[in-house]
Amino acid sequence: MERRILEALNAARSARRAVVTVSALAGSSSQVYLEGDDCPDVWRGPVARALQSGKAGIVETEQGSFFLNVYLPPPRILVIGAVHISQALAQLAPVAGFDMTIIDPRTAFATPERFAGVDLIAEWPEDALKQRPLDRFTAVLAVTHDPKIDDEPIRVALAAGCFYVGALGSRKTHATRVERLRQAGVADVDIARIRAPIGLDIGAASPAEIAVAILAEIIEALRRRDTSHVKGVIA
Repeated sequence: MERRILEALNAARSARRAVVTVSALAGSSSQVYLEGDDCPDVWRGPVARALQSGKAGIVETEQGSFFLNVYLPPPRILVIGAVHISQALAQLAPVAGFDMTIIDPRTAFATPERFAGVDLIAEWPEDALKQRPLDRFTAVLAVTHDPKIDDEPIRVALAAGCFYVGALGSRKTHATRVERLRQAGVADVDIARIRAPIGLDIGAASPAEIAVAILAEIIEALRRRDTSHVKGVIA
């Protein structure tokens, strides 16, 4: 592997950015495209599909055959709220390949006994997020029903461009949430990205079923995300 390619991949990994390498099968030429980079028309579709799927493959063009390899940061789920849904989701998320963290300042809920083996932080989200910045490969869901706990991480997640931002609650609850976020200066275009009511509509009733619906919606958001918004060629 060329040094410039390796340096580009290392830089992307450090920044938790997705990247695709395009290498000619007949020859030694290679190019690197960061998620959101401008690239030749012939590559826009194949690179976008590779970034969304995370799968490598061979692409045939008029210029020859090329191998596309894709490097995605490990996706993360950050749950605001140590509730029953969080307990169920903590069992499901690793199976689907997600790292998961739960933040809840309410120490009566955020206990090791209730969340054995889970990355659990019993702090206010605004304090915890200073040490754990969000990014485009983080899904954030707020499930406490408490605006004092939920609103700030939602605002931060929208600003960070997280691929999924969801919030538990009825349409009426979400309407009041929207007004609070507007008053906090969040633009309507960003507010529209919030998934609420949370989870795919599968008729879920129990905490476990709701967790399944949420995880399915997170996977859908990851695999169908817009890969065109982040700019910056690194090689």
